[in-house]
Amino acid sequence: MPEESEIDTEHLHEAIHEELEREGAPLIRRIALTTALFAALAAIASLMAGSTVNEALALKTDATRLQAEASDQWAYYQAKGIKAVLQDAAAASWQAAGQPVPPQIVSTKARYTSEQKEIEKKARELEKSRDESSAEAAHLLHRHHAFAAAVALLQVGIALGAIAALTRLRLAWIGSCLLGAAGIVLFVLPWIG
Repeated sequence: MPEESEIDTEHLHEAIHEELEREGAPLIRRIALTTALFAALAAIASLMAGSTVNEALALKTDATRLQAEASDQWAYYQAKGIKAVLQDAAAASWQAAGQPVPPQIVSTKARYTSEQKEIEKKARELEKSRDESSAEAAHLLHRHHAFAAAVALLQVGIALGAIAALTRLRLAWIGSCLLGAAGIVLFVLPWIG
């Protein structure tokens, strides 16, 4: 029966490991550094995406409330208009009978018409506030989409960086850097635009 060979595998394993570390260490450090940078930026972009979407939703809710209040004012406006028309009908009845229109009918109609003007003013102010809230929410949603896209690109860059670290392929690391750079651009755009 052949004897087992006496090769010092432990020493060989250590030598191979040291050689791999010596050859790949600078690349691994660079990969680790860029990946850590991308991870930090992805975390910030994720927080910004969440924050902007929450603000946008609050503004959309406010715009909906303002629309409901404006609709209430327009309904009130129409009710006053109907009351004014009823006063016109009452005045027409007096005139058809050949009688003078009582001053109370004339003053009541004038009051309803005056109230309508105030109600219309308030309704238009509410609609203006609604439009402002809605426009600000749309702007925030646009920013949210840029931050969310930045997070996605940074995360793919991080994943590709992990592949580069495992395979020690410089090309994979370059791809990781390019995706990370694109993510950084998308992260910066909402701040300058």
